[in-house]
Amino acid sequence: MTQRVMVITGGHGVLGRAVLEAAQAAGLAVAVIDHAEAHPVPAGVLEIGGVDLTDPAQAEGAVASVISRFGRLDVLANIAGGFVWQTTDDAAPAWDRMQALNLTTALNASRAALPYLKAAADGRIVNVGSAAALKPGAGMGAYGAAKLGVHALTQALAEELKTTAVTVNAVLPSIIDTPTNRKDMPDADPAAWVAPADLAAVILFLASPESRAMTGALVPVTGRV
Repeated sequence: MTQRVMVITGGHGVLGRAVLEAAQAAGLAVAVIDHAEAHPVPAGVLEIGGVDLTDPAQAEGAVASVISRFGRLDVLANIAGGFVWQTTDDAAPAWDRMQALNLTTALNASRAALPYLKAAADGRIVNVGSAAALKPGAGMGAYGAAKLGVHALTQALAEELKTTAVTVNAVLPSIIDTPTNRKDMPDADPAAWVAPADLAAVILFLASPESRAMTGALVPVTGRV
Protein backbone atom coordinates (compact mmCIF):
# COMPACT_ATOMS: atom_id res chain seq x y z
CA MET A 1 0.00 0.00 0.00
CA THR A 2 1.49 3.34 -1.05
CA GLN A 3 -1.19 5.58 0.49
CA ARG A 4 -0.04 7.33 3.68
CA VAL A 5 -1.94 6.24 6.78
CA MET A 6 -3.03 8.55 9.59
CA VAL A 7 -4.28 7.52 13.03
CA ILE A 8 -6.50 10.00 14.86
CA THR A 9 -7.07 9.45 18.55
CA GLY A 10 -10.25 11.02 19.88
CA GLY A 11 -11.54 10.93 16.33
CA HIS A 12 -15.20 11.07 17.30
CA GLY A 13 -14.93 14.54 18.81
CA VAL A 14 -15.52 17.80 16.97
CA LEU A 15 -11.84 18.41 16.24
CA GLY A 16 -11.18 14.76 15.53
CA ARG A 17 -13.91 14.67 12.90
CA ALA A 18 -12.55 17.86 11.30
CA VAL A 19 -9.09 16.29 11.10
CA LEU A 20 -10.59 13.11 9.64
CA GLU A 21 -12.33 15.07 6.89
CA ALA A 22 -9.19 17.07 6.12
CA ALA A 23 -7.07 13.91 6.02
CA GLN A 24 -9.42 12.18 3.62
CA ALA A 25 -9.51 15.28 1.42
CA ALA A 26 -5.69 15.19 1.35
CA GLY A 27 -5.75 11.58 0.16
CA LEU A 28 -4.68 9.84 3.38
CA ALA A 29 -6.08 6.56 4.61
CA VAL A 30 -7.51 7.09 8.09
CA ALA A 31 -8.01 5.08 11.26
CA VAL A 32 -9.95 6.48 14.21
CA ILE A 33 -9.25 5.36 17.77
CA ASP A 34 -11.67 6.52 20.43
CA HIS A 35 -12.86 5.68 23.94
CA ALA A 36 -16.44 5.90 22.71
CA GLU A 37 -18.00 2.84 21.18
CA ALA A 38 -18.70 2.57 17.45
CA HIS A 39 -19.84 5.72 15.65
CA PRO A 40 -20.69 6.13 11.98
CA VAL A 41 -17.58 6.96 9.95
CA PRO A 42 -17.04 7.67 6.25
CA ALA A 43 -16.44 4.76 3.91
CA GLY A 44 -12.93 3.38 4.05
CA VAL A 45 -12.17 4.67 7.55
CA LEU A 46 -11.06 2.08 10.11
CA GLU A 47 -13.01 2.72 13.30
CA ILE A 48 -11.62 1.28 16.55
CA GLY A 49 -13.93 2.13 19.44
CA GLY A 50 -14.00 1.33 23.14
CA VAL A 51 -10.25 1.92 23.57
CA ASP A 52 -8.86 3.25 26.85
CA LEU A 53 -5.64 4.93 25.80
CA THR A 54 -4.62 5.41 29.42
CA ASP A 55 -3.88 1.66 29.29
CA PRO A 56 -0.64 0.99 27.35
CA ALA A 57 -1.78 -2.50 26.35
CA GLN A 58 -4.99 -1.16 24.80
CA ALA A 59 -3.03 1.50 22.94
CA GLU A 60 -0.72 -1.17 21.54
CA GLY A 61 -3.67 -3.35 20.56
CA ALA A 62 -5.39 -0.50 18.73
CA VAL A 63 -2.24 0.36 16.77
CA ALA A 64 -1.77 -3.32 15.94
CA SER A 65 -5.26 -3.30 14.42
CA VAL A 66 -4.25 -0.39 12.21
CA ILE A 67 -1.17 -2.25 11.00
CA SER A 68 -3.24 -5.36 10.38
CA ARG A 69 -5.64 -3.37 8.19
CA PHE A 70 -3.25 -1.02 6.34
CA GLY A 71 0.22 -2.54 6.78
CA ARG A 72 1.80 0.79 7.69
CA LEU A 73 1.48 3.92 9.83
CA ASP A 74 2.77 7.33 8.80
CA VAL A 75 1.01 9.90 11.00
CA LEU A 76 -0.31 9.92 14.56
CA ALA A 77 -2.59 12.82 15.52
CA ASN A 78 -3.10 12.82 19.27
CA ILE A 79 -6.45 14.58 19.52
CA ALA A 80 -7.84 12.65 22.51
CA GLY A 81 -8.15 14.75 25.65
CA GLY A 82 -10.48 16.41 28.10
CA PHE A 83 -11.15 19.70 29.86
CA VAL A 84 -12.43 20.76 33.24
CA TRP A 85 -12.55 24.23 34.79
CA GLN A 86 -11.81 23.76 38.47
CA THR A 87 -10.25 25.85 41.21
CA THR A 88 -7.46 24.30 43.25
CA ASP A 89 -9.54 24.04 46.43
CA ASP A 90 -12.26 21.92 44.78
CA ALA A 91 -13.34 19.01 46.96
CA ALA A 92 -12.70 16.47 44.18
CA PRO A 93 -9.46 17.52 42.45
CA ALA A 94 -9.29 16.65 38.75
CA TRP A 95 -5.52 16.87 38.36
CA ASP A 96 -4.97 13.12 37.95
CA ARG A 97 -7.89 12.85 35.51
CA MET A 98 -6.62 15.74 33.39
CA GLN A 99 -3.14 14.20 33.28
CA ALA A 100 -4.60 10.84 32.25
CA LEU A 101 -6.90 12.19 29.54
CA ASN A 102 -4.48 14.67 27.98
CA LEU A 103 -0.92 13.50 28.64
CA THR A 104 -1.08 9.77 29.31
CA THR A 105 -3.20 9.12 26.23
CA ALA A 106 -0.70 10.97 24.02
CA LEU A 107 2.24 9.18 25.64
CA ASN A 108 0.77 5.69 25.25
CA ALA A 109 -0.40 6.24 21.68
CA SER A 110 3.00 7.65 20.73
CA ARG A 111 4.90 4.77 22.30
CA ALA A 112 2.69 2.24 20.53
CA ALA A 113 3.06 3.99 17.17
CA LEU A 114 6.79 4.74 17.26
CA PRO A 115 8.14 1.47 15.80
CA TYR A 116 5.95 1.93 12.73
CA LEU A 117 6.52 5.68 12.42
CA LYS A 118 10.29 5.10 12.43
CA ALA A 119 9.84 2.72 9.49
CA ALA A 120 7.95 5.38 7.50
CA ALA A 121 9.66 7.71 5.05
CA ASP A 122 8.16 10.74 6.78
CA GLY A 123 6.77 9.74 10.17
CA ARG A 124 4.77 12.39 11.96
CA ILE A 125 3.34 12.90 15.44
CA VAL A 126 1.09 15.91 15.95
CA ASN A 127 -0.09 16.65 19.48
CA VAL A 128 -2.72 19.08 20.75
CA GLY A 129 -1.46 21.35 23.49
CA SER A 130 -3.08 24.58 24.64
CA ALA A 131 -2.35 28.28 24.35
CA ALA A 132 -4.04 28.73 27.74
CA ALA A 133 -1.47 26.43 29.35
CA LEU A 134 1.28 28.99 28.73
CA LYS A 135 -0.26 31.26 31.36
CA PRO A 136 -3.10 29.43 33.11
CA GLY A 137 -5.79 31.59 34.67
CA ALA A 138 -8.01 30.83 37.64
CA GLY A 139 -9.57 27.39 37.38
CA MET A 140 -7.13 26.28 34.69
CA GLY A 141 -4.48 24.69 36.90
CA ALA A 142 -5.32 21.02 36.34
CA TYR A 143 -5.93 21.38 32.62
CA GLY A 144 -2.98 23.72 32.10
CA ALA A 145 -0.56 21.43 33.93
CA ALA A 146 -1.66 18.49 31.79
CA LYS A 147 -1.25 20.42 28.55
CA LEU A 148 2.15 21.71 29.65
CA GLY A 149 3.02 18.04 30.01
CA VAL A 150 1.97 17.55 26.39
CA HIS A 151 4.24 20.44 25.39
CA ALA A 152 7.16 18.84 27.26
CA LEU A 153 6.45 15.43 25.71
CA THR A 154 6.41 17.02 22.26
CA GLN A 155 9.74 18.76 22.67
CA ALA A 156 11.52 15.89 24.43
CA LEU A 157 10.35 13.30 21.91
CA ALA A 158 11.35 15.58 19.04
CA GLU A 159 14.89 15.71 20.43
CA GLU A 160 14.98 11.95 20.93
CA LEU A 161 13.94 11.34 17.31
CA LYS A 162 16.21 13.84 15.55
CA THR A 163 18.33 11.02 14.13
CA THR A 164 15.22 9.59 12.43
CA ALA A 165 12.76 10.88 9.82
CA VAL A 166 10.04 11.26 12.48
CA THR A 167 9.03 14.77 13.51
CA VAL A 168 6.98 15.70 16.56
CA ASN A 169 5.10 18.99 16.80
CA ALA A 170 2.09 20.38 18.64
CA VAL A 171 -0.64 22.89 17.93
CA LEU A 172 -1.61 25.25 20.73
CA PRO A 173 -5.19 26.38 20.12
CA SER A 174 -7.10 28.94 22.10
CA ILE A 175 -10.87 28.40 22.35
CA ILE A 176 -12.15 26.05 19.66
CA ASP A 177 -15.57 26.78 18.20
CA THR A 178 -17.56 23.75 19.35
CA PRO A 179 -21.22 23.34 20.35
CA THR A 180 -20.13 22.74 23.95
CA ASN A 181 -18.11 25.95 24.11
CA ARG A 182 -20.95 27.94 22.58
CA LYS A 183 -23.30 26.54 25.21
CA ASP A 184 -20.88 27.22 28.08
CA MET A 185 -20.05 30.76 26.91
CA PRO A 186 -23.27 32.14 25.43
CA ASP A 187 -22.14 35.78 25.66
CA ALA A 188 -18.85 35.25 23.82
CA ASP A 189 -18.24 35.89 20.12
CA PRO A 190 -17.42 32.52 18.53
CA ALA A 191 -16.21 34.29 15.39
CA ALA A 192 -13.08 35.16 17.38
CA TRP A 193 -12.45 31.52 18.24
CA VAL A 194 -10.64 28.88 16.20
CA ALA A 195 -12.79 26.99 13.71
CA PRO A 196 -12.16 23.22 13.87
CA ALA A 197 -11.53 23.11 10.11
CA ASP A 198 -8.87 25.85 10.40
CA LEU A 199 -7.09 24.00 13.22
CA ALA A 200 -7.34 20.77 11.22
CA ALA A 201 -5.61 22.49 8.30
CA VAL A 202 -2.61 23.33 10.49
CA ILE A 203 -2.53 19.78 11.84
CA LEU A 204 -2.58 18.40 8.29
CA PHE A 205 0.36 20.59 7.34
CA LEU A 206 2.36 19.32 10.31
CA ALA A 207 1.36 15.79 9.27
CA SER A 208 2.63 16.28 5.73
CA PRO A 209 6.04 15.53 4.23
CA GLU A 210 6.38 19.26 3.52
CA SER A 211 6.76 19.95 7.26
CA ARG A 212 9.98 17.92 7.50
CA ALA A 213 12.02 20.97 8.57
CA MET A 214 9.87 21.44 11.69
CA THR A 215 10.20 19.38 14.83
CA GLY A 216 9.68 20.26 18.48
CA ALA A 217 7.55 23.25 17.47
CA LEU A 218 4.68 24.50 19.62
CA VAL A 219 2.51 26.27 17.09
CA PRO A 220 -0.05 28.82 18.40
CA VAL A 221 -3.40 28.67 16.62
CA THR A 222 -5.36 31.33 18.45
CA GLY A 223 -7.83 32.97 16.10
CA ARG A 224 -8.64 36.49 17.30
CA VAL A 225 -8.94 35.70 21.01
